[in-house]
Amino acid sequence: MGRTTKAIVAAVAVAACAAGCASVQGRGAGSGAPVEGYALAWADEFDGTTLDPGKWDHRDLGPRRDAINVRENANLDGKGHLVLTTSKHGDAYHTAMICTHGKYDTAFGYFECRVKLQTQIGHWSAFWLMTPTMAKPVGDPATAGSEIDIYEFLRKRGERVQHTNHWDGYGDDHKWRVSIVDRPGITEGWHTFGLLWTEDEYVFYVDGERTWATDQGISHRPEYMILSLEVGEWGGDIAEAELPDHLYVDYVRVYKKQGEASDGA
Repeated sequence: MGRTTKAIVAAVAVAACAAGCASVQGRGAGSGAPVEGYALAWADEFDGTTLDPGKWDHRDLGPRRDAINVRENANLDGKGHLVLTTSKHGDAYHTAMICTHGKYDTAFGYFECRVKLQTQIGHWSAFWLMTPTMAKPVGDPATAGSEIDIYEFLRKRGERVQHTNHWDGYGDDHKWRVSIVDRPGITEGWHTFGLLWTEDEYVFYVDGERTWATDQGISHRPEYMILSLEVGEWGGDIAEAELPDHLYVDYVRVYKKQGEASDGA
């Protein structure tokens, strides 16, 4: 999608929502949502040259897993894209993670990003939702929330992506559901990853196609969005990667059910 077209689509969607939250009908031109009856409530098109501090914050700055999260590795390229970078500095690896915590925390809706995935092994990218109250209390994910991984991509797996839901913490009580799906062509070009979150289930989408659903561990509390690159053994041997490597993000959009309040911090 060209920059001019993208800007027009976003402006029309925002105007429609402000004028009465007109519903999104299927995957009409630039609608971004594969479900009917939802209207745009929040978006970042990553225009300009600086990350919008009213929408995003840097998350977990400093050491995390086998890398160091730094501000400098999350940038806008001036062409309408967020660029998260994994790079090597001496013996250390730097990467980046941003989130909407405290700026936009919300429950239920359709969440989508459009990305061009990283090309190297040793690190993985993700678009996910998170809660600060995980496992508080244990056994009640509706109240405590859950970690919802809309997508995770590990280059070592080839043309496959992962959807995961975690709840009840990460210790002895940890529970999860996971689906790894084959997506031929996912390593080339731009792709969309989406989540329809209702009171009863999570439904996951890739390029507008439903790929998985679960009714287990469903959160009913507001959560925040995260875009991340992480370095660790799970992703393969980072020493074999040709760095720097990048995750490009064209947009993040959140749609709310027609007539539903657009909540958020």
